[in-house]
Amino acid sequence: MSAPQPRLLYVTDLAYPARGRRYCDEDIFLTSRLREGVPGGPGGFDIALCHPLDAASLMDSFDAVVVRNSGPVLRYQDRYDAFRELAVRRGTRVYNELTGRADMAGKQYLPDLTAAGMPVIPTVDRAADLDRLPGPDAYAEYVVKPKLGADSIGLRFLPHEGLGDALRAAAPGTLLVQPRIPFRYEVSFYFVDAAFQYALYAPRPEERWVLEPYLPTAADLEFAQRFVDWNTIGHGIQRVDACRAPDGELLLVELEDLNPYLSLDLLDEPARESFVSAFATALHRLLDS
Repeated sequence: MSAPQPRLLYVTDLAYPARGRRYCDEDIFLTSRLREGVPGGPGGFDIALCHPLDAASLMDSFDAVVVRNSGPVLRYQDRYDAFRELAVRRGTRVYNELTGRADMAGKQYLPDLTAAGMPVIPTVDRAADLDRLPGPDAYAEYVVKPKLGADSIGLRFLPHEGLGDALRAAAPGTLLVQPRIPFRYEVSFYFVDAAFQYALYAPRPEERWVLEPYLPTAADLEFAQRFVDWNTIGHGIQRVDACRAPDGELLLVELEDLNPYLSLDLLDEPARESFVSAFATALHRLLDS
């Protein structure tokens, strides 16, 4: 008899109404391809899909848990925290592994990386640090958003003179402030287990999710790899979101290391199949670790 296939619990919210994206299509495609395996490559898996609220009660019956398009965990933060705690305590294999230092842990990394001199959109979380941001002569508006946020929830725009009051009115350390940079475009770099896979960009800033293929330069890849290496995730998919500033510099917008949407439908077939193969290989590598 042949050996049984590894069993994966694939966590996704198929009904989540994401703006400009269809989470369900991506996860239906990915699970179908992972189930059958890659011709000439990694073997398949036995897969069950579940809602994120059910993951903790089901995960003991599987060899690994794959967290994919599960939606913003703010909607069920207590249950997500309980899942993390239980998975760590039981030594459950989780993909992405639960050691992420970026969005997986909130947005504290943005002011931290700003203070460290990394190429990120300048970000502070205290009124006392507002002098670290470019002043009102440089930008007419600033972005104020929750540190624990996603999908632009709670985001607003303020003039410079309103920033101090906004930060002092909120609980300490709960808000982020950034200049509203008139960037040329946004670009995303996608990695599997720290290895670059592909890049997409939004050539029109007002249409964030109208993406097209992007051919990165060596400097672009060096920029993105720097943040992936900083995050030290051995097993996981990461999406490095950046913007091209008016002076041509790339600045980090977000490092998504929890459940990044992949926009696989926008890739040509060879690129999509290459990603599936890399993902399947990475999952087998996790199971063998």
